[in-house]
Amino acid sequence: MLFTSKPLSPQGRHVLITGASSGLGRETALHLAEQGFQVVAGVRRQEDGERLANACPSGRISTLLIDVTDEESIGRAAAQVAEKVGDTGLWGLVNNAGICISAPLECVSSDLLRRQLEVNLIGQLAVTRAILPLLRRGGAARLVNVTSGLGSVAIPYLGAYSAAQFAKEGVSDALRRELAPMGIQVSVVSPGAIWTPIWGKIASEGERALADAPDAVADLYRDTYLRFLQANEDGARNSATKPADVAAAVHAALTAAKPRTRYRVGADVRRGTLLARLLPDSVIDGMFRPIVTAAPAAKEEQRA
Repeated sequence: MLFTSKPLSPQGRHVLITGASSGLGRETALHLAEQGFQVVAGVRRQEDGERLANACPSGRISTLLIDVTDEESIGRAAAQVAEKVGDTGLWGLVNNAGICISAPLECVSSDLLRRQLEVNLIGQLAVTRAILPLLRRGGAARLVNVTSGLGSVAIPYLGAYSAAQFAKEGVSDALRRELAPMGIQVSVVSPGAIWTPIWGKIASEGERALADAPDAVADLYRDTYLRFLQANEDGARNSATKPADVAAAVHAALTAAKPRTRYRVGADVRRGTLLARLLPDSVIDGMFRPIVTAAPAAKEEQRA
């Protein structure tokens, strides 16, 4: 992956990243520390923070506990960051924390949808509000929101997740325009399919959503949804995009003299974004129709 902006030095700059317990957040925290940033990594559990700090040979990672859905937890974390960075302020905030609810929308309860939006959207903005004074203190600071290719195109059985990611893209655009006069530059990093520990959680959450739905409703979707889950997991396992690619994109957004507004990571997300812009809805609908179309044997059983 090529980034053409002449990079700024990370030396002496502090960056806060949320969702650093595992997956993309952990990989990114370690990469940023390796490149010279002083990284403050937000985790949910103390033991996750200890493992992360122990995995950083440079010692440039410190950790704190933060729940992005809890205002008091966010406030405590912001106070800890303020104490750590002092008058120099914070160079960057990387909003990475997120979950993925995958299920047919008819099976997504209001509580599940609220949880998806609380973590991926409302919580991210709450963290941003709490940290913005520290970014302003840091001068020409950076705000990096990690979203997904599904913030550009929605596919069946990931509607709740897409809703949160579309919204996060819109919030990022608004923040970029509102914060520009203050010298804070906002970038979005959008990964495509990629293998991380989140996939195990996606399957278990989705199967639970089906189990909680009325049988008559769940039966309408079960076969195609379970087939979709398996195909999606296989695609992520075989993806050429790796967590290190996402970490490199975040690093570029934090260090480029003129950062891009969007870093799309992976051929699939670049292709999907382009097609969503160029093709009419009817064509895109047709592309996704096989996902929700039952196999011939299943159709025969339904007719019987």
